[in-house]
Amino acid sequence: MPGTDEPRPATSAWRPVAAAMFCCGWAGNQFTPLLVMYRRLGGYSPLTVDAMLGAYVLGLVPGLLIGGPASDRYGRRPLMLVGTALSGVACAVLAAGPLGVGPIFLGRMLTGVAVGVAMAVGTSWVKELSGAPFDPGASPGAGARRASLALTAGFGMGAGVAGALAQWAPWPMVLPYLPPIAIALGVLLLLPKVPQLPPGRIEGPLWRDLRVPAAGHRRFVRVILPTAPWIFGAAGMAYAITPQLEADRMGSWQLVYATALTVLTLGTGVAVQPIAKRLDSVSTARGAMVALGLVGLGSLMCALNAGPRSPWAGLAVAVVLGAGYSIGLVSGLLEIQRIATGKDLAGLTGVFYALTYTGFLLPALLAFLSAAFSYTVLLLLVTAVVLACLGVVAVNSRRHLPQDAFASAPHLDRADAQA
Repeated sequence: MPGTDEPRPATSAWRPVAAAMFCCGWAGNQFTPLLVMYRRLGGYSPLTVDAMLGAYVLGLVPGLLIGGPASDRYGRRPLMLVGTALSGVACAVLAAGPLGVGPIFLGRMLTGVAVGVAMAVGTSWVKELSGAPFDPGASPGAGARRASLALTAGFGMGAGVAGALAQWAPWPMVLPYLPPIAIALGVLLLLPKVPQLPPGRIEGPLWRDLRVPAAGHRRFVRVILPTAPWIFGAAGMAYAITPQLEADRMGSWQLVYATALTVLTLGTGVAVQPIAKRLDSVSTARGAMVALGLVGLGSLMCALNAGPRSPWAGLAVAVVLGAGYSIGLVSGLLEIQRIATGKDLAGLTGVFYALTYTGFLLPALLAFLSAAFSYTVLLLLVTAVVLACLGVVAVNSRRHLPQDAFASAPHLDRADAQA
C-alpha cells in the first residue's frame, strides 16, 4: 500500500491545502475592516492604525522568503502545518487587543509570518497537487487559479465575518478573532493526510537556500517586479484608504462601510477569476498590463473622489481595484510558474508574494505624507507611478520569455491567438 508521500491519483488532494490557505487568508485580512473600530474604540490615530496594518508585512516577508526554501528542503506538509497553527496563535494574541497596542502589533506580525508561510508553501503545494500524478486531468494553470481563489475567498470571508461581529456582536475587539481559531484547528486535522512530493535532498545550511537565482531572470525583473507591489497596493487603496477618506460621511456606519468595501473588492476579485484565466498568455504580459491599467484607473478615481468623498464612488473604486488586484495576482503566479524550475518554485513564489505585500505599506506612507500634501495630490502621484510601471511592462511584454513556455503549453498559444 503506498505511503502518504508517494504520488498517486488523488484529484481532490489539493482541497485541504486550499482550505489551509483560506484559513490563513481569513486570519490575515480580518483585521482590515476593523481599522475603523480601533480608531473609534481604541482612540488610535490614522497613522497608528495604518502602521498596525503595515506591521503585518514585517512578519509576512520573512515568512515568505524563508518558508518557501524551507519547504523545498523539508517538505510542504511540515511547513504548512506550522503556518496554519501559527495563524490560530496569532488570532489568540490579537484577541488580547483590549490590553493595549502591544498585542495588536505582535498579533499582526505573527499573522504575517503565518500567512507568508501559507502563501509561499501553499501555492506551491496546490500547484503540485493540481497536475500529474495527483490530478492529471487538471487544466494548465489550475494550480495558480485554485491557490489564488482560496486565498482571495479567505481574505473576503474573514473581513466580512469580522466586520459583522465587530458591528453587531458583543466584545468587538475579541469575538471577531475566535472563528479563525476554530477553522485552523479543523484544517490541522486534515493536512497530515495530504500527499506531497518527496522533498529535495539539499545539503548545506538553510541560509544558502534563501538565494533564489530565478529572481534575477529578466522576465521577473522587467515584468513581475513593476507589477507586484500594485497587487496589494490596489487592495490597500480600496479598503484601507477609501474608508478613512469617507469616515465623516458614514457616521455610525463606518465599520459597515469599511467591511462592505473589503468584501466588494475581494468579491470582485473572485468574480473576475475566469477573465484572468483568459487574459493569461505565454507570449505576452497581457494579464499584467490589464491589471496595471485597472489599478491606474482605480487610483485616479480614488484621487478624484478624495475631495467630494462620495460613498457610492468609493464602492465603484473598490470594484475597479478589486479586478486589478485579482488579474494581477493570477497573471503574476502564472508567470512565476513558467519562470521557476521545480527546485525553486516555492522560493520564487515567496519572493513574488513578498513584493506584492509591500503594497500594504502604501496606506501608512500616504497617511504620513498627508500632513504635507492632500490625498488628491498623493493619489494622483500614485496614478502616475502606476502608469509608469505599465509602460515598463508594455515595453517588455514580449521579451525575455522562458525558453520552455511554448514547448510545455502549445495549446495555450492557440487559445491566445483566438482570444
